[in-house]
Amino acid sequence: MEKEPRRLMNYATLAICLVLIVLVYATVFQSNDTLIDSWGYRLTNSRSNLSSERINIDADDAQEFLLRRLVRGDDRVRFDFNGFSCHTDVHSEVCVVNKPVRIYNKGLTVSVLNGDQPVRIVKPYARREDETAMKLVSPVQIVHGNSTIEPPPACNFTHNVTAVVFSSKGFTGNVFHEFNEIIIPLFITTRHFRSRLKFVITDFELWWVHKYNRVLSHLSGYDVINPDDGSVHCFPGAVVGLKYHDNLALNNSDIPGGFSMFDFKHFLKESYNLKANHVSEIRKPVLMLISRHNSRRFLNEDEMVEMMEGLGFRVTRAEPERMSNLDEFAEVVNSCSVMVGAHGAGLTNEIFLPAGAVTVQVVPLAHEWVSINYFGGPAKAMGVRYLEYKIEPEESSLFDTYGKDHPVITDPESVISKGYYAYRSVYVDGQDLKINLERFKKTLIEAKQILETSTPSNR
Repeated sequence: MEKEPRRLMNYATLAICLVLIVLVYATVFQSNDTLIDSWGYRLTNSRSNLSSERINIDADDAQEFLLRRLVRGDDRVRFDFNGFSCHTDVHSEVCVVNKPVRIYNKGLTVSVLNGDQPVRIVKPYARREDETAMKLVSPVQIVHGNSTIEPPPACNFTHNVTAVVFSSKGFTGNVFHEFNEIIIPLFITTRHFRSRLKFVITDFELWWVHKYNRVLSHLSGYDVINPDDGSVHCFPGAVVGLKYHDNLALNNSDIPGGFSMFDFKHFLKESYNLKANHVSEIRKPVLMLISRHNSRRFLNEDEMVEMMEGLGFRVTRAEPERMSNLDEFAEVVNSCSVMVGAHGAGLTNEIFLPAGAVTVQVVPLAHEWVSINYFGGPAKAMGVRYLEYKIEPEESSLFDTYGKDHPVITDPESVISKGYYAYRSVYVDGQDLKINLERFKKTLIEAKQILETSTPSNR
């Protein structure tokens, strides 16, 4: 009789041990980033009864960890040694400072209070390789306390989170460049901070801040800072510049937290309150036609719409003025099954399409490389199917302007070899399109067939 209770006790002990082993395994073997990031999040959001001194120390540790995740290799060695590191590549330059800084002179001077590094000039916009864009960006001077004769001015505002300094100039006004050089780089650089940072925007453009308010407010828990009023802002640390990967792209192996394009689209879905996850949720297929007013216009657009409706699509035209209100337009795009447009910035909005939707890019003459690299390649990572319609020479207005035997038609490389501005004046700004409806219909039928067989993934 005594053996039965003992056996039950042994079973209970064994069960408890197994549960403890599982809990220890889950704790130890989850990713280090998740463990420490969660720890940092709890520290900076703590409302415990710890002393203010202890909280400040922990907040400093959390900031160092978050900043350190932005640097690698030799840059991390330098960062660990003196709390300051800069990395430069073809596209961008990013400096990371884990020391108190004062930002003044309309945001164009960042004074690091301790250190003896030489003065560093950074243009905080992710398109270093483009001289035209960078001429529009004001340089930010990073100076260190021991390298200047005059001390920095006193603080007007003291903040307890990290500053992120970037420019809202460059090629803003073009939605492709706004996403490519600012919005996606902002996500890459700051998402892992979990809103515990403040944006200091140089070359401040109020219209741009209003346009992307939903993105900015979901990346930072604070109002953006316009430094143009001459105030001096003091921070415990700073990031100057934004990390960049590729055209409308994220490399998840080089992002703190390992975020991918899937994660970025989910972030946009939350920011803009988008409803459709997958194109199969849209009952009758909706086709958005990007309508251009200047160059690369569809000269027979009305006939194209009639043909599209004949195939069973409900067609909505997207004109430039309609696209300017991104808060509303993002929702419209998210309700569409297919997006059709000639190569141009408007196709950037494919990023709001639901998974399984189709982008059809009409490729004008001499646009093969830019079409696939700017929109074709990125579409796959967005979960969007991609089709191309490459026009024939007869479908270009250049055919009538120059004649079928002119080098503009027969040898585009001869024009391209003269430089970007020669290429642009002819093929980018000087070309309109008259689409062969019967030929184009085949591409739209293919798009419809893709929709009919598209099902949500298990992701």
